[in-house]
Amino acid sequence: MNISSEEKMRELGAAIGRSVSGGEVLELVGDIGAGKTTLTKGIAQALEIDEPVQSPTFTISRVYDSPRGLSLAHYDFYRLGNAGIMSEEIREVAASNSVVVVEWAGAVDDALPSDRLVIKITAISEEGAACGILSWRQKI
Repeated sequence: MNISSEEKMRELGAAIGRSVSGGEVLELVGDIGAGKTTLTKGIAQALEIDEPVQSPTFTISRVYDSPRGLSLAHYDFYRLGNAGIMSEEIREVAASNSVVVVEWAGAVDDALPSDRLVIKITAISEEGAACGILSWRQKI
């Protein structure tokens, strides 16, 4: 699927966000600037989260509460060499009524459920960070 702009990436995220009910784990795979956080912003929009969604690259995690009774837990493990205590947190949050979005999941791969949705984003131009080819599959 070709995504031609940041707006289209957010729209795709919103479509995903409208379909979640809690307990889903989404692993976003893509280079820096590919549009992972932009997609997450669209999910948050559909969950009616008013708080600005920011990349958790430096904080590792951010949690947003939705008036729909769900939480959006957004993780970025780019700077994490090993999972440490984050493995247990991921397991607990994934088992809750949260929608979990994980970027750079390598460090916590073993802690993520095997039935997570893996979304791969590949940038197709140097100018457009949100431009990409998206594919997804259920990891079994």
